[in-house]
Amino acid sequence: MSNQLGESFEGRAQTLLERRGWRLVARNYRCRGGEIDLIMRDRAGVLVFVEVRARSRSDFGGAAESITRTKRRRLALAARHYLLRRPAGRCRFDVVAFDGHPPVARWLPDAFRTDDF
Repeated sequence: MSNQLGESFEGRAQTLLERRGWRLVARNYRCRGGEIDLIMRDRAGVLVFVEVRARSRSDFGGAAESITRTKRRRLALAARHYLLRRPAGRCRFDVVAFDGHPPVARWLPDAFRTDDF
């Protein structure tokens, strides 16, 4: 996926979550070894690390299924890096997956945990 296309889906995911009353904390947070597309606070104050994925075809599984064990480890690494500098209390990992053509958004709260891998 091109950077421009990825940014478009990230923007759509951000809008979807903001309509639920969430607040953007950071976008495209990077550290050595990992990146988090969106970091947001939900209405209850929970810090949510959001991975945004898009697939127009499902030949090899959908967008959410494309998040490999390695990718989850990289997300966890970036989240730990973020939390070392900004302790946050409760947090979780969500996924916003866009599947099909035209793409349909699917929000997966608490999609995985760091103890899953």
